[in-house]
Amino acid sequence: MAINYDTLMGLKAEGQEFSYGDRETMLYALGIGFGRDPMDEKELAFVYEKNLKTVPTLATVIAWGAGAIGDSGINYAMVVHGEQKLTLYKPLPVAAKITTDSRVVGAWDKGEGKGAIIVTETNIAEKGGDKLCTLTSTIFARGDGGFGGPREGAPAPHTLPDRAPDMSIDAQTLPDQALLYRLSGDRNPLHSDPEFAKAVGFPKPILHGLCTYGTCCRAIISDVLGYDATQITGFDVRFSAPVFPGDTVTVDVWKDKGVISFRARVKERDAVVINNGKCTLKG
Repeated sequence: MAINYDTLMGLKAEGQEFSYGDRETMLYALGIGFGRDPMDEKELAFVYEKNLKTVPTLATVIAWGAGAIGDSGINYAMVVHGEQKLTLYKPLPVAAKITTDSRVVGAWDKGEGKGAIIVTETNIAEKGGDKLCTLTSTIFARGDGGFGGPREGAPAPHTLPDRAPDMSIDAQTLPDQALLYRLSGDRNPLHSDPEFAKAVGFPKPILHGLCTYGTCCRAIISDVLGYDATQITGFDVRFSAPVFPGDTVTVDVWKDKGVISFRARVKERDAVVINNGKCTLKG
């Protein structure tokens, strides 16, 4: 079944309810690599309920399963996560009951055999309270080009500065990291089942793209922001290549007023895995 543009653009899901507690907050932080040194009080603050702090990118898992695409005609076997954006209106609470409103905000046709770009938006608010954040997710539907949608106007990624990085941070992932991270919501067997991974063309399970996303956020919080995660009001990336659990992710950072630009490379292969990164700071 091909994509129907008008149907796709009309899809939305409103008033979905979710909740999370300090257990989920700590589990997420462990899944992206916080707490490796249990004697480091700065690290401990993200993984221990005493004076617990939240990681901004926790927003990507607190309403896992929320969405508006549904029965849209997309061939999900050919879909990859292209970009992830996060806008925060206030620091996330360590536990909350939340509601979500999701909708498709754009779909662009790259042409027959060239795929489609589809952008969805999810707004998350405390139940009966303030809006917390907006998640904007872009998928690349490789098998769905030629559906007759607009060709131009897809959002452009953040441009990295045209100079050498101001610093580079090595963020080590662990061989079992995908098995831990998946407990935060994404149980796709691509990240846990060796036979499944080989069947779809990988030598072994790969790390979740959103785990790499969170790992970059961890590196910036610890090495750039002095563990003050409340400075972050936005975190946007473009995914460009997979990471295998155990890889070293090197985060190249450019520091400018109000914005930290970044990209991430797998040190062992010198492959760019996240590009066009933009971490926005409060004024």
